[in-house]
This record gives sequence, C-alpha cells and structure tokens, in this order.
Amino acid sequence: MAIKLVVGGQHIHVISAYIPLADLGEEVKRHLWKDLDEVLQGVPHSDKLFIGVDFNGVIGASASGYDEVHDDFNFGYRSEGGTLLLDFASAFDLVIANSCFHKREEHLVTFHNMVSKSHIDYLLFRRCNRGLCSDCKVIPTENIVT
Repeated sequence: MAIKLVVGGQHIHVISAYIPLADLGEEVKRHLWKDLDEVLQGVPHSDKLFIGVDFNGVIGASASGYDEVHDDFNFGYRSEGGTLLLDFASAFDLVIANSCFHKREEHLVTFHNMVSKSHIDYLLFRRCNRGLCSDCKVIPTENIVT
C-alpha cells in the first residue's frame, strides 16, 4: 500500500509492505522485490519517504558492512533475509530507523511466541531525511503475541 500526503506543502510518501520470506519460491521473492523497487523508483527524490515493512528477516545487532543504513542498535543475529533488507536499504540510500536508537529489548521485539522473539518489522526512511526521525521504538501490545 502506498499513501501520498501533502503536509505544509511537502509531499510525504508512506509505503507499507509485507515481504514473506519463508515458504516462497525464488521467483515469487524476486517479483515482490521488483514490485517494491518500482514503487520506490516512482517517488521523486525531493519528496519525503517512509516505508513500514513486515519483513520476516532479522538485520541483527551488528551493522558490520552496513554502517550507512544500520546504527548497531538492534538485537539478534542477521538472517539471510536481513541481509536482503540491508542490501535493499543500501541500494535506495535508506536508513533503518529501528537500528538508530538505543532501546530496551521490549522496545525492539516485534514478534515473539513461546520459544523465540525477534525483530522482523522495520521503518525505513531516506538518509537525507535522517534529521526528521528523533525516536523509533516498538510499543509492546498483545497483538504481537502468537
């Protein structure tokens, strides 16, 4: 879903995406990435851009090699899907807001069940708009428990 807002004369694009990585063939995954790529290419660089993505991939606690998009404030170990998200963010000059601010674990976890917890939902924005985001945290609710 994509929403375009005009606020105070500025154009703001808000994109919500769900990219399931488990149980999908490579062709389906490539198609999902291609669709998201096309949506982003349609947003003028002068406009503000925010992307909320339910990614089902973990970027991990360490930026290691992705210092421009990841600020080391996260937890867990990077998954293959997390690497895909970091590569995507790098390609589009985006920053992962969830990794920019030191938070307690309960303000990072976006999914948990009886055996595990992880951070699989992310907010991204253009690096040039980094100053617009002064905080980003998960607000724990019963909706994330399965």
